[in-house]
Amino acid sequence: MTRKPPRFISLTTKKGMPNLNLAIELKGIEKNYPGVVANHDVDISIEKGHIHAIIGENGAGKSTLMKILYGMVKPDAGTISIYGSPATIKSPQDSIALGIGMVHQHFMLADNATVLENIVLGSEPIKAKVVVDYAKARNQLQEIIDTYGLDINPDELVADLGVGGRQRVEIAKVLFRGAKILILDEPTAVLVPQEVDDLFDNLKVLTKNGLTILFISHKLDEVMAIADNITVMRHGTTVAEVKPVNTNKKQLAEYMIGGELPSPRPASTKPREEKVLVVTNASANDRTGREILHSVNLEIHAGEILGLAGVEGNGQSELIELIMGLVKPDSGSVNTVGLDTKNANLREIRDAGVGYIPQDRQRDGLLMAAPLWENRILGHQQTEPMASGLWINKGAAKEDSQRIIEEFDVRTPSNSVLANALSGGNQQKFIVGREMSGNPKMIIAAQPTRGVDVGAQAIIWDHLIEARLKGTGVLLVSADLDELFKLSDRIAVIFRGTIVDYLDPRTTTPEQLGLAMTGEKIA
Repeated sequence: MTRKPPRFISLTTKKGMPNLNLAIELKGIEKNYPGVVANHDVDISIEKGHIHAIIGENGAGKSTLMKILYGMVKPDAGTISIYGSPATIKSPQDSIALGIGMVHQHFMLADNATVLENIVLGSEPIKAKVVVDYAKARNQLQEIIDTYGLDINPDELVADLGVGGRQRVEIAKVLFRGAKILILDEPTAVLVPQEVDDLFDNLKVLTKNGLTILFISHKLDEVMAIADNITVMRHGTTVAEVKPVNTNKKQLAEYMIGGELPSPRPASTKPREEKVLVVTNASANDRTGREILHSVNLEIHAGEILGLAGVEGNGQSELIELIMGLVKPDSGSVNTVGLDTKNANLREIRDAGVGYIPQDRQRDGLLMAAPLWENRILGHQQTEPMASGLWINKGAAKEDSQRIIEEFDVRTPSNSVLANALSGGNQQKFIVGREMSGNPKMIIAAQPTRGVDVGAQAIIWDHLIEARLKGTGVLLVSADLDELFKLSDRIAVIFRGTIVDYLDPRTTTPEQLGLAMTGEKIA
């Protein structure tokens, strides 16, 4: 029996007077789209100098609420108060003027510019009315670095930074614009454990200096570790506000989904002798001649989940392209489901039985302005039942898209809804369902649960395990160490374009894996 969520705790004064200890107060926020209630009667009060986590399933209304607070979306009803004063927010410029900054999950930085150039872009201090005053900007940035303990070098190229460094640049960027309230959207999604620890240290310094942080996340263990207060949203409204000391991860998950949390079925079969992927001493160069992969050796058996761990930017994307035949090896060989990729193209590899769940679902996985039934056809345009001869089989596409919606719990009114109308988690579940159709011999799952809630995560994990049990080989590329440990039979570690270690998830700790991902050899 699921425990009833606690009543929402109001942080306003008993007399209804403004509480000047509040950084943000949202009351009765409403936002409706055609056929969809995104936010309904949302009440949240956030104290100054606190880290306030907001959690909920995909589609729970978190993103819409943050867009309202950051001026990207106009609410239909409700009020917003900032530091006790009513606020009208019609654009991001209004939010910035009120001291609100947002660090998006996908960083918005120019790789070919320095840290300083990225930070001042759009907010350049001007001298003599025409010239950017970089000396003044440098002094302002250095003061931010010193005050908040941000480990960044103003003169370093962003292209040379790791993921954690890029995130610190994004934080410095909003602080440079005067932000006192920071919205962090899934800030740990691409960080290794050591980088998460560094981020949390930075956040503690920020709040110690009086800043307020809204921490949007799906990782309940991190929310429990860093938040002062936690607000839970479900079906567009707030259902609970709790303190970490008064709850646990299981209870939070149940508040989020409104019931018991599903658990993936344990794998109970051994990998088979048949190999669905064999990469032998494969090296590859980019168009400039720079080596991007070096002497890669990798094997995946039918009925095996091989996890691939590594800090982003160490060759994961290039390795996927090599396996899919998009990049040809300059030396060595790649055999994907029995095909030599030197002589096979992407279509042939896909037709031979390779499913691909891309890490960027909106850019590489969906036609956002097309209905779901059309998205079912992507990658299968010339194979039955999606095609009949030279023609698309619209009826089969609609029928099978409906099957995916029901089997993978995609929350949508119909298969004619446009992909961009779905929440991120529901988009991801649809892609997973499409790529698992037809019992593929191998699936490449790149960040399959990034940015999805615990309920959607459990569904995706369950289907990956089910595919494994049916004999499908799975390459699981993930920055989520918990995911790698729970699903993988073996974990390969990639560093600077080569496989540097193979680890047993049953005997390896997350700390050891994190060290291996940074190039350290585990004794």
